[in-house]
Amino acid sequence: MITLKEALTKSNEELESLKVEMEAKAKEGGLNAYIDFSSTGEGVPILIKDNIQVKDWSVTSGSQILQGYVAPYNATVIENLKAKGFSAFGRANMDEFAMGSTTESSFYGVTKNPYGDDRVPGGSSGGSAAAVAGGIAIAALGSDTGGSIRQPAAYCGCVGMKPTYGRVSRFGLASYASSLDQIGPITQNVEDAAILYDAIASHDEKDSTCSTLELTPVTENLNPDRKLTIAVIDNYVSEASQDIQDAYAKTVEVLKEAGHTIVHKNMANTKYDIATYYIVATAEATTNLARYDGIRYGKRVEGGNLEETFRNTRAQFGDEVKRRIMLGNFVLSAGYYDAYYVKAQKVRHLIRDEFNAIFEEADLILSPVAPTVAPKIGSIHDPLEMYKSDMYTIAINLAGLPALSLPVAKDAQGMPIGLQLIGKAFNEQAVFDGALSLENTINYTK
Repeated sequence: MITLKEALTKSNEELESLKVEMEAKAKEGGLNAYIDFSSTGEGVPILIKDNIQVKDWSVTSGSQILQGYVAPYNATVIENLKAKGFSAFGRANMDEFAMGSTTESSFYGVTKNPYGDDRVPGGSSGGSAAAVAGGIAIAALGSDTGGSIRQPAAYCGCVGMKPTYGRVSRFGLASYASSLDQIGPITQNVEDAAILYDAIASHDEKDSTCSTLELTPVTENLNPDRKLTIAVIDNYVSEASQDIQDAYAKTVEVLKEAGHTIVHKNMANTKYDIATYYIVATAEATTNLARYDGIRYGKRVEGGNLEETFRNTRAQFGDEVKRRIMLGNFVLSAGYYDAYYVKAQKVRHLIRDEFNAIFEEADLILSPVAPTVAPKIGSIHDPLEMYKSDMYTIAINLAGLPALSLPVAKDAQGMPIGLQLIGKAFNEQAVFDGALSLENTINYTK
C-alpha cells in the first residue's frame, strides 16, 4: 500500500482506481476491518471509525441499537479532511460504543489481526488498525478514550497517535467518556501520522472543550535529529511480559545511540490508574448512553408500555456496554458518589501532577503500550483481565496528554511489539520528532 505522503501526489483518477483496489483487497482479505465502503468523493481515501459522523452515512458505533441511523451532518474532522484534499472512504469496525480492547464486542463480528488471523487487533479502533496494517487502507481515523488508538496500533504493527485533549474537535464523535475521548490518526509511519494530525487538528467553536491555543503545523517542522531528554519509568516496565521488557530495554539503548538523554523515573502503581479510569469513564458513559432509549435515539423495540419499551430497546446493548452502564450508575448513585467518583477525580489530579513533575526534567516519556502482544481471539474471558490490558495507556487520557505508539520489535511468534512516547500537553511537535528519530533508528521491519 502506498503511503499517505505518496497518495497526496496522485491524481483523482489514480485515487479512484486505488479505492476500487482497496475494496477488492478488503473483501478478499477476510479481516472484517471494513463494515462498508461508502465514499464522500474525490481526494485521498481515509478510513473512518464507525463512531465519527459522516453526512448521509450510516453510523452505528458497532452497536445493534443504532442500526438504521444515518448521520445528518459531518463531524468537524471530516470537514477538515475535505478541506485538505482527503475524502472519507469506508467504515472501520470497532468495539461497541468504543467499550473494549479487542474489537470482539462489535455487532458486526470479530476483526482479525493481519499478523495472525487467530489474534485480536486490539480495540476499540481495531478495524482502523487492522486495515492499515493489512494494506487495505492508506490511513485511518480512530478515537482514543483509554488507549483505543495506541493499543490496536501496537498490536497490529502500525503507528497510532492520540493528540492532546482539546487539540482535535470532538464535534461529531459519538461520546463514550467526554472528558477522555480524542480523535487521532492511525497510519503506516510517523510522517503519515503527522500529515493526518495536521489535517484534523483545529479550534472548533462547536466543541466547548476544544483548545484556543495557537496551532502550529508539525509536518513542516519535523526534525528527527533533534536531541531530547526522555524519561523511562522503571517500575512500570516490570509489570509487562518479558518480550515487552526486552524490547523496551533495546529501545532505550537505541535512543541513547541516537543522542537522546535518558533519565530514570518512577510513577505510582498502575492499579490506581485502572481504578480511576474505570470510575470516571463508566460514570461519563452511563450519562452519555442514557439518551439511547428508543425515544430520543436508538432503534426502538416496542413494549406494552413506556417502561417495557425502554427495557426492550436498551436490551439491544451488548454485555460489555451493559456492564459499564451498571458500574457507572453505581459510582454515581447516592451514598457512593463521594466514595468513588469524587475520590477518582482527586486521584486524576494527582496523576496529572505526577506527569507534570517528570516533564520538568524531560521532554518525553517512553512507556509500553500494553503488557503483552495481541492475545488470541476468545482467550480473554474475565472482563477485569481485559481492563488490565489498558494499564499503560489510560493515565495519558486521564491527564489529557499527547502520545504516539510505534512498532519497535516482534516476539518469537512474529507478533508486533509497540512502545509509546508521551509528551507534554500541546507539545505534539516533540512527540513526533522523538517518534521519527526512533522510527529511523530502530529498523523495524513488517
